[in-house]
Amino acid sequence: MALLDWIVIILFFAALVGIIIWVSRQKQNTASDYFLGGKDATWLAIGASIFASNIGSEHLIGLAGAGASSGMAMAHWEIQGWMILLLGWVFVPFYTRSMVYTMPEFLERRYNGASRSILSIISLISYVLTKVAVTVYAGGLVFQQVFGIDRLWGIDFFWIAAIGLVLITAIYTILGGMKSVLYTSVLQTPILLLGSLIILVLGLKELGGWDEMMRVCSAVEVNEYGDTMTNLIRDNRDPNYPWLGALIGSAVIGFWYWCTDQFIVQRVLSGKNEKESRRGTIFGAYLKLLPVFLFLIPGMIAFALHQNLGDFLPLNANGLPNSDAAFPTLVAKLLPAGIKGLIVCGILAALMSSLASLFNSSSALFTIDFYQRFHPNTEPKKLVRIGQVATVVIVFLGIVWIPVMRSMGDVLYNYLQEVQSVLAPGIAAAFLMGIAWKRTSAQGGMWGLISGLVIGLTRLSAKIWYDFQPTPMGVEHSWFQYLFYDCNWLFFCGWMLLFCVAVVFVVSLFTAAPEPGKIQGLVFGTSTPEQRAATRASWNGWDIFHSIVILGITVAFYIYFW
Repeated sequence: MALLDWIVIILFFAALVGIIIWVSRQKQNTASDYFLGGKDATWLAIGASIFASNIGSEHLIGLAGAGASSGMAMAHWEIQGWMILLLGWVFVPFYTRSMVYTMPEFLERRYNGASRSILSIISLISYVLTKVAVTVYAGGLVFQQVFGIDRLWGIDFFWIAAIGLVLITAIYTILGGMKSVLYTSVLQTPILLLGSLIILVLGLKELGGWDEMMRVCSAVEVNEYGDTMTNLIRDNRDPNYPWLGALIGSAVIGFWYWCTDQFIVQRVLSGKNEKESRRGTIFGAYLKLLPVFLFLIPGMIAFALHQNLGDFLPLNANGLPNSDAAFPTLVAKLLPAGIKGLIVCGILAALMSSLASLFNSSSALFTIDFYQRFHPNTEPKKLVRIGQVATVVIVFLGIVWIPVMRSMGDVLYNYLQEVQSVLAPGIAAAFLMGIAWKRTSAQGGMWGLISGLVIGLTRLSAKIWYDFQPTPMGVEHSWFQYLFYDCNWLFFCGWMLLFCVAVVFVVSLFTAAPEPGKIQGLVFGTSTPEQRAATRASWNGWDIFHSIVILGITVAFYIYFW
C-alpha cells in the first residue's frame, strides 16, 4: 500500500464520519425513526441501500471465488435479482397497508403470534450463524490478502481486521440506526461500483480482452456431459448445478430473500410512500444486474490469467489454485497506487454496509418482535436504547461464531446458499399462500413454517452426520439418507417448497378460516377501493417501462450464456 492509497482511505473515512455525525444528531426518539429512518426515504436511498446491503464480502470472496472455480454456475443466484420487482409490484402494497416494522410482525397480522415468534427465531439465528459471521470472516480474509500482513503486534492480522471491522460498523449503526445505513449507502454504493468496474476493465486488459476470457474458460469442461465454465445452463445430470434444479432452487431462495427477508424488506419499509418504495426496488433491481460482471466475471478473469501465466493465484496446501483469493489477488497485483486505495474503500463499503444492515435488522427483530410484545407500554426512547443493546449482543455473538466459520472458508458461498435453501421454502410458502389465498388460516401458515423448520434442520443435521460418518462402500443407502443427504440440494429445495405449500393448504382446509376484517388489505381480493386507488396512483408508464427493461436484460443474459 503506497502513501497515495492511505490518503484515499483516510478521505473515505473522513466522509463516512461526517455522515455519521450528521445522522447521529438527527432526531431519533421513536422506533420508526431508529429502525425505519423515520419512513421518509426516497427511491434513490432505498435502491442504493438494497444493493449495498446485499453486496458483502461473501460476494467479494465467495462470488469471485465461485467464478474462478466453477465459472457461470452461481450466476443464477445473482441474476434472480429481478425478483426485487416482485417486492415492489406485489408485496409493497400489502406491507405498506399493514403499517409494520418487521416481517414477523406482518405474519402476526396475517396469521397469529406464534407465527411471528417462529419467524423471528429463525431470522435471528440465521443472521448470527450465517450472514454476520460469514461477512466478518470473509472480511478478515480480504484484508489479510490485500494488505499482505500475516501478523501485527504479534496477533494474527485476520482477527485484527475482522474485529476492527465489526466494532467500527457497530458504532455507527448504534449511533445512527437506519438512517446511518441509508445515507452511508449513498456514499458507499458509487465507490463500490466504480472500484469493481476498474478491476473488471484492468483485468480484461491484462488478460487480452473478453474473447480471450471466453476462449480460456470455454475450453475447461466442468462435467462429463460437455458443459464448460461459460455454460449457465448445464446438463440436468450435472451433480452440482443441474439446469432445472438451479432454476427452481435459485428462484425459491430469491423469492424468500428479496420479498420476505427482514434484511432486505426493511429498506423498503423505510420509504415515505408506495411510489418511493416501488421505485427504490426498480433502482435496486437495476443495480443487482451488476454483480455478475463486477465480481463473478473478475473471478473467471483471475482463473484465465492463472491458466495463461501459471502462477497468478496463490496455491492451497493441495497444490490447487486458491479460488477464494481471486478478487483480492486482482487488487494486489493489477492496481496502481491510488486506485488500489479506492478499491480498498469499495471493499470497506461493501463490508460495512452489509454488516450495518444486518445489525439494524437484527436489533429491530429483537426489539419489536420480542421486547415490545412483552413490554407494550415501553417509552419510545427506551425502545431505541434496547435496540442499541441488542446490536451489541449480536455483534458479540457474531464474533464468537467466527472460529467455526473460519474452518469453512473454502466453501463460503456454497455454504450460504445451501443453508438458505433449507430455510427459504417454509417461509416462502407461508408468505406466498398468505397473500394469495384468502382461505389460508392462521394454523395453516403456522404449520407451514414449522414443517419447513423441521425439514430444514433435519436436512442440515443429516448433512453433518453423513459427512463425518460416510456410508461404507457396498452398503445400500437408506431412504432417509437418499432423501435428506444424497438428493441434490437444489431439487430438494424445490420439493420442500411444494411440501410446505401442501401443508399450508391441507391444514387451512381443516381449520377455521380467518375473519374478513382481520385480513382486509393483506390478501389479494380484500383491499378497499381507497387502497386500490392509492396503489394505482403510485405508479405510471415509466415504472412499467423500466421493469420490462430489467426483465429483458435478464432474458438476454440467459440467452448469451446458455
